[in-house]
Amino acid sequence: MNVVDFQTNKSLPLVNDPNKTVVVGDNSLTIDDVVSVARHGAKVRLSDREDVLQGVQASCDYIAEAVASGAPIYGVTSGFGGMANVVISPESAQLLQNNLIWYHKAGAGQKLSKPDVRAAMLLRANSHMYGASAIRLELIRRVETFLNADVTPHVHEFGSIGASGDLTPLAYITGAITGLDTCYKVDFNGEEVDAPTALNRLGLQPLPLLPKEGLAMMNGTSVMTGIAANCVYDARVLLALSMGAHALAIQGLYGTNQSFHPFIHDRKPHPGQKWAASQMLDLLVGSLLIRDELNGSHDYRGGDPIQDRYSLRCLPQYMGPIVDGLAEITTQIEQEMNSVTDNPLIDAEQQASYHGGNFLGQYVGMGMDRLRYHMGMLAKHLDVQIALLVAPEFNHGLSASLVGNRERSVNMGLKALQITGNSIMPILSFYGNSIADRYPTHAEQFNQNINSQGFASANLARRSIEIFQQYMAVALMFGVQAVDLRTHLIADHYDASECVSPTTRELYLAVREVVGVPPSADRPYIRNDNEQPLDDHIARIAADVASGGRIVAAMQSVLSSLK
Repeated sequence: MNVVDFQTNKSLPLVNDPNKTVVVGDNSLTIDDVVSVARHGAKVRLSDREDVLQGVQASCDYIAEAVASGAPIYGVTSGFGGMANVVISPESAQLLQNNLIWYHKAGAGQKLSKPDVRAAMLLRANSHMYGASAIRLELIRRVETFLNADVTPHVHEFGSIGASGDLTPLAYITGAITGLDTCYKVDFNGEEVDAPTALNRLGLQPLPLLPKEGLAMMNGTSVMTGIAANCVYDARVLLALSMGAHALAIQGLYGTNQSFHPFIHDRKPHPGQKWAASQMLDLLVGSLLIRDELNGSHDYRGGDPIQDRYSLRCLPQYMGPIVDGLAEITTQIEQEMNSVTDNPLIDAEQQASYHGGNFLGQYVGMGMDRLRYHMGMLAKHLDVQIALLVAPEFNHGLSASLVGNRERSVNMGLKALQITGNSIMPILSFYGNSIADRYPTHAEQFNQNINSQGFASANLARRSIEIFQQYMAVALMFGVQAVDLRTHLIADHYDASECVSPTTRELYLAVREVVGVPPSADRPYIRNDNEQPLDDHIARIAADVASGGRIVAAMQSVLSSLK
């Protein structure tokens, strides 16, 4: 189900609906659920199912009895990590948990974004509602209250190796929601205040932690997974927009639709390849700027090759593994979102506790490594299309560097814009390098001697996404200019909205609207060098893409097909 933006009459994704309520504890959360809460202010409500609430309480009762009897349980009646040989008396069990928050206030670097922290909070609450963590419902409700009141703890970008979960990042969230001290800060509806002040405004009292609760709050993958969920959503958007940018480029290059014929891809039926071919056929249907050769015709084109170059002809085969890879990453991240990731885990029904390692964020670390690699591959492909568009040797009659006004000799067209794209693409490719295999083997007294680097990998993915949004702006600008110039060659005017396919027409018009340059029969998008600042256009398009605005809405049909 979608909501409608009445200004543009476009179908927008449901994640933008501020009236949505996400219930935690009833069903598995989706990436769209996370984005709804993290970015768009959807309300959160804990499940009121009796069996769920009883499960939460039963795990707490188990720990209370275990502490009273002096039973040996890691992190409850023992020290932490490499100091798990230290015996903790029942009298010190509560102090142990509150001290844990203090000594992990050791983060560094810049603050994480509000959406990423909000995503982390939602996922921490979701993990606890499974009733295996021995944490009071009252403490989980603190997370619910903070999210619904738009109160977001400050969390640093460095401090987790993704081994025993995101200990330090989650310590900042825990210290804030319990009001441990004024040194814990929050964003309170845009204002920075200390945690005790935030609690006072919310009508809450400081909440000292009980045995196991500090470890339960901190010992999990929720921060890295929250960041990853936001990144997966953005990667889907960028994949959909990449398809749109390619469709514009193919029309600008007077390419064929034959390469996307089902006959070809049914005989190499990788799901992602078939999806890419099918989507490209849909994106090109009705265009006056392509060679419609679905009937199997092959017309000679003078000095030009009878078939398109590889970046057009092999698009489904190239994009397919990226599509399939993103689908697999999505499944893994959603599984991690809906998992219990602390240690030890409590089986209240069997009156047992189990020491294990669900806190290791390996799926997140390797998934985000792969995500960044796929983003680099997407950018490389777009970079090749741009290179074809600007070269008269290969662009089938377009001007060099897509100059809009050939009558003005002092006109360099999109030459510098291509260089800007060239400066971004190698960075995205570099960000595709892995970090999950670069872990310190000596970490924390050799206790965390394998570690996922999931938090670092997710943060790198976030940066990669932000850079790609800038690159996408460049690619879309080239696409719009190219179809304007091709329209002039075919129809003797520059308003490509009358010649491109109906689907890409929406994308074309969206870009034009965002940069404030409506279509014109008399002039292309960029006519003379001195008539517009290209950097302003890049910034406007990138901001619109990042916010899920008009341009993303124009590609909603493709984006929806990725879910």
